[in-house]
Amino acid sequence: MDEKTNVAAGGAEAKEVGARAERLWEVVGVFLRLGFTAFGGPAAHIAMMRQEIVQRRKWISDQYFIDLMGEVNLIPGPSSTELAIYLGYVRAGWLGLVLAGACFIGPAMLIVLALAWAYVRFGTLPQVGWLFYGIKPVIIAIIAYALWGLCRTVLKGWQQVALALLVVALYLLGVNVLILLFGGALLFGMVRWLELWRRRGKETAASLALPFALSGAGAMKGITGVWQRVAPTALNMGILAPAAPFSLLTLFLTFLKIGAVLYGSGYVLLAFLRTDFVLNLRWLTDRQLLDAVSIGQFTPGPVSSTATFIGYLLGGWQGALVATLGIFLPSFAFIPIIHPIAARLRRSPWTAALLDGVNVAALALMAGVLLQLGQNALSDVLTWAIALIAFAILFRFKLNSVWLILAGSAIGVVRFWLF
Repeated sequence: MDEKTNVAAGGAEAKEVGARAERLWEVVGVFLRLGFTAFGGPAAHIAMMRQEIVQRRKWISDQYFIDLMGEVNLIPGPSSTELAIYLGYVRAGWLGLVLAGACFIGPAMLIVLALAWAYVRFGTLPQVGWLFYGIKPVIIAIIAYALWGLCRTVLKGWQQVALALLVVALYLLGVNVLILLFGGALLFGMVRWLELWRRRGKETAASLALPFALSGAGAMKGITGVWQRVAPTALNMGILAPAAPFSLLTLFLTFLKIGAVLYGSGYVLLAFLRTDFVLNLRWLTDRQLLDAVSIGQFTPGPVSSTATFIGYLLGGWQGALVATLGIFLPSFAFIPIIHPIAARLRRSPWTAALLDGVNVAALALMAGVLLQLGQNALSDVLTWAIALIAFAILFRFKLNSVWLILAGSAIGVVRFWLF
């Protein structure tokens, strides 16, 4: 019996090891492919991740995906990269966390590194506007299709719809993204709490508020502890002498600071980079900085791969690696920190309402980005036709978005040669 038991235990252990290895290979395959094909910025990346992970592979539910999306919007750093890291963590643990992030970031880093080499050698950027003529409307269709599915999960009542419309309107009017995320969470939480107060009475509402106070206090304690460790370093790193001599350490610490405190879009990243590298350090000119951000915008993967370009300009391939590591390293640290906090918040009815509010606000911000991108991408009859046909194909056949992106780029090439 003992021998049979040992054999059975060994077989179960071997199966578990095999299952873990299979999950890791799945993580590598999914995020490596996304790293090479995820054009269009964070909203498009998130839409493509949902298609791959929720719809095609069914790793998690739509509701859980939305929860993760809301959580990464609350922490600094590139949201789509952090979502990739988080999904890898959920699927395959710590090693999945590392592999998902590396596979999503790696292709963009290599492509940007090649473009940076060409830029240094030839002094100009390649002209690829004709290629993106067809890709941009496909990206619009991918984001719109993801929103269609997510709205059915998130917008379950008139309160969610009203909050989403309010957030979209305020976003288009230029209100800060953080104000909209935290304000949306607080407003929705208050509405839900008042509803429970009316339905169940003051005693029940107070009992719901108590878990919020306890879990909120625990969350704040964890966040405060992290901030107490990070903030002094971040503040000290911000005090850099103008026209400082170049060093890889300064380059790393500057990008580490940016990665640890950056919220918002590529335009916010541009402001951080200009302050540090143009005004304070005086290592770059405004023209070089704009070229760097342009490279990050039209390559696949995270926009923060701009760091790779800047690092190469300043310190060759060593500078590129150091800058890339600096800007993305905080994202790998934030995910395991926020995961247990978010899990506790979801268990409380009160704080669950706050997370629901964050999810609505995050979805509304995605819709706002879609409207802004659409103004640029849908410029004529052909681009509108590409977007509508791509949406119809996604809706009817659930085709992998990679094929649509390739088809869009081919249409752009054909149009360029014909006209």
